[in-house]
Amino acid sequence: MARRPAPPSASPERRSPQAAARAGRRSSAAGIDARGWVGGIRLSGFMVIMLSLVILGAWVLVPTLGTYLDQRQKIAALEQSVQVSKDRIAELELERERWNDPAYITTQARERLYYFRPGEVVYLVDDDLDPAAVPRDPEPVSDTIEEKPSDWAPQLLRSLTAAGLARTATEAPAGSSGEPAQGDQTPAP
Repeated sequence: MARRPAPPSASPERRSPQAAARAGRRSSAAGIDARGWVGGIRLSGFMVIMLSLVILGAWVLVPTLGTYLDQRQKIAALEQSVQVSKDRIAELELERERWNDPAYITTQARERLYYFRPGEVVYLVDDDLDPAAVPRDPEPVSDTIEEKPSDWAPQLLRSLTAAGLARTATEAPAGSSGEPAQGDQTPAP
């Protein structure tokens, strides 16, 4: 068995020259002397066994933990997929309920198949507007209450100006001769 070294004595005269040099280096150096620190570590048998058990536990548990986290992510994705499917099923059931209503069926037959009842006159309007001139969908209605200005005169002026400058669905011909206007690109009949 190895002998433990004797503790250093308190008197400075009894120090070895190597110990004095080490102490001088420690006090003068800004960093820590790693050799002195590593040399001061003593490993017992119990400590080696515990360290090996910790390493073995980490080696066994890390892949298991990774598998667990991967499975939790898959479960969350599948639950979200199930929720989307349930929402789609609810929409389809609602549409099936609508098809049981005779008024809805009549409306769909008129819109999709252009059916009409005997004696009715049906007008089909061809959409001749430029796609850029078609108004956009309105913004969704907000839940907040906003106070509008109470001065109505500038608003009326802006409304009249906007109405006067707006493009109409069909432009009037420039002359009475039936010739198209200068900027009109529609072919003459």
